Amino acid sequence: MSSTMDGTSAQPAQPPERVIARLRSHARRLFWPSLVLIAVSGAVGFFVGRVSQVWEVVLLWSSAAAVVLLLFLLPLTAWLSRRYVITNRRLIIRHGFFVRVRQELLHSRGYDVAIRRTWLQSLFRSGDVLINSGLDHPVVLKDVPKADQVQRALSELMDHSQTVVAVRRQQSESVSDETTVWGTR
Repeated sequence: MSSTMDGTSAQPAQPPERVIARLRSHARRLFWPSLVLIAVSGAVGFFVGRVSQVWEVVLLWSSAAAVVLLLFLLPLTAWLSRRYVITNRRLIIRHGFFVRVRQELLHSRGYDVAIRRTWLQSLFRSGDVLINSGLDHPVVLKDVPKADQVQRALSELMDHSQTVVAVRRQQSESVSDETTVWGTR
């Protein structure tokens, strides 16, 4: 092990952390909310010229705003608030709107990666990526596009990280030339 001038040991520099992929669940989840937005826009456009009373116009616009808020904006914010980031060292899962939750899994810890698909997910080549890290329940990347590629990438990153960690551990545990005798008789 090499040492610097001030007597501390110099560790080999680790490569910087790089982002491999940023993922969200498949945008297919926004199909029905988008149809609701189009239908509400069409209905408001149709009925706005047909109502004459002030209370009818207010009722029309307020009900349209409530439907858009509940059936379009809430699903959109729920979809936008869940994000998965894969780096060369770890997997970061973020979700939540008012209460943000962040979970990290280091690739060097090792885990099992599997895919679960419904028939609709198979049609769009997406799927749920199940990551079993030895905890009570597996971490699930829900409805990720190109699930096969995500599974392959996570497996390769995990294998690479485990070999790098093993080499570093061997280097740090290597026997030095200096011998220290403890408690000789």
